[in-house]
Amino acid sequence: MRNVSIPGTHGRVRPLTLLGGPVLHAPCEEVTDFGPELAALVDDLFATMYAAQGVGLAANQVGEPLRVFVYDCPDDEDVRHLGHVVNPRLVAADGVVIRGPEGCLSLPGLEAGTERYDHAVVEGFTVAGEPVTVHGTGFFARCLQHECDHLEGRVYIDHLTGWRKRRVLRQAARAPWGR
Repeated sequence: MRNVSIPGTHGRVRPLTLLGGPVLHAPCEEVTDFGPELAALVDDLFATMYAAQGVGLAANQVGEPLRVFVYDCPDDEDVRHLGHVVNPRLVAADGVVIRGPEGCLSLPGLEAGTERYDHAVVEGFTVAGEPVTVHGTGFFARCLQHECDHLEGRVYIDHLTGWRKRRVLRQAARAPWGR
């Protein structure tokens, strides 16, 4: 057994920002301070993501308008990907476009078929300021694109059109959290 801390065990669960919260719809700010406050935020993001049973979570989903996200997400081969990215840049999103079910912790209980590329590459930094490159395929590529969207002020329903978008917006308006 390795002597490694489990992500989120020292974090606190924060309230989630739900659809309509202004921080979800504005681009996030670059992180400039790689100190203990950033490390605490990453721990809080993991704790909140696990408590909500998600596979990814961006800082603005807990009300922090900073360019940070965490993930614990399988790919289509059921390989687990676990980590975080500070100041991420989506440098590649390519391959086949697949419409698949997508949900979001900021729209609890809702889901819609959303088109995403099946390959994505994100570059950024770790909480310690070390460069990191994350490659994703399948479901994990969807997760990377979804979290990068959050940091640009977009949610997955911004990719929807027509009846799919109208249906999710109606469901959100009727949801207990959407009133």
